[in-house]
Amino acid sequence: MALLHKTEIRARMAQKGDTALFIDPLLEDSQIGEVTIDMRLGCDFYVSILTRRPYISTVKSDPSFRGISSYFQTTRREFGDSFILYPGQLALTTTLEYVGLPADVHADVLTRSSYTRLGIHLNTMIQPGYRGCFPIELFNESNNPVELVVGSRVFQARLFSVPFKSDYRAASRKYLGNVRPMPSRAADDPDLERLVSIREKRVP
Repeated sequence: MALLHKTEIRARMAQKGDTALFIDPLLEDSQIGEVTIDMRLGCDFYVSILTRRPYISTVKSDPSFRGISSYFQTTRREFGDSFILYPGQLALTTTLEYVGLPADVHADVLTRSSYTRLGIHLNTMIQPGYRGCFPIELFNESNNPVELVVGSRVFQARLFSVPFKSDYRAASRKYLGNVRPMPSRAADDPDLERLVSIREKRVP
């Protein structure tokens, strides 16, 4: 596994086929750094809200289960608008950029240092061959609300080449090709119901 530098990133963007890197829109050439690509904050948000439910259930057979999206509220901001992230609040969003990763490259996405120092944290891995706007899970760990401006460079992606080619679209995917944020689909994991049945068998 090797970290791609600026020359390799540009070369990949000029290529065709399954080794090519696609990013659109890349608004400024300066977004490509020595070993990172600055990514911009998208326009759509899923914002966590308090409910009267005791917890978010991820097991569909649980009597307390209800659609996970009901614990979030959707909102949209236009380019240049402010989005306020409050202390302890989770917001799901995406990068402004639509990205097509090569079949042999994965991406680590983090908040840029300037925003990490404000208490905004993100660390997510995108698998080789992914297509779509990068999914972003923002969380404010500071004591103060933080203003984020739609279209600003909040994130950075590091690209790593791997010694194999992944057929990402061959398997069933829960989040393939998203251009807007999606709530968790943890409840779709098939092993949850099996685990619950094992637990119930243990109960005397």
